[in-house]
Amino acid sequence: MPTFALNFSRPGGQIITQYYNFLRLGRDGYKRIQEANLGHAQYIADEIEKLGLFTLFYNGRGGLPGASWKMKEGTNPGFTLYDLADRLRMRGWQVPAYPLPAHMQDVVIQRILVRHGFSRDMAALFINDVKRSIEYFKNHPVASSATQKESGGYHH
Repeated sequence: MPTFALNFSRPGGQIITQYYNFLRLGRDGYKRIQEANLGHAQYIADEIEKLGLFTLFYNGRGGLPGASWKMKEGTNPGFTLYDLADRLRMRGWQVPAYPLPAHMQDVVIQRILVRHGFSRDMAALFINDVKRSIEYFKNHPVASSATQKESGGYHH
């Protein structure tokens, strides 16, 4: 080969925008944005835990602005996390459910990540949609639960 080059599959515009935001906002401004994201993620985790159907896998307290959960052991609410992911997708939320990697592949989790632009109002709307989905499943029991393939779940 006469030349050698690295080829990246994604454009770099997001990185340039991030640099711009860092220069425009400064360290303190950028820190405030990230702390707000963490606060929204922690709010979601706390509200998910209050529902009593889920066990938190990650509660948003550790640096990443997100939360993840699994179905609580010993509960059978009549739906799976794949069903919930599918129902939430109908409301416009992309909250994947997927099994963990090898040696824990029987554990299915669901996760949400919070990014800049996501507000506390949106977090409250998300929680309301989770509650609405659970109520839907109570009134319309799932006869045949969705699978990972059917729900478009994430693959490791």
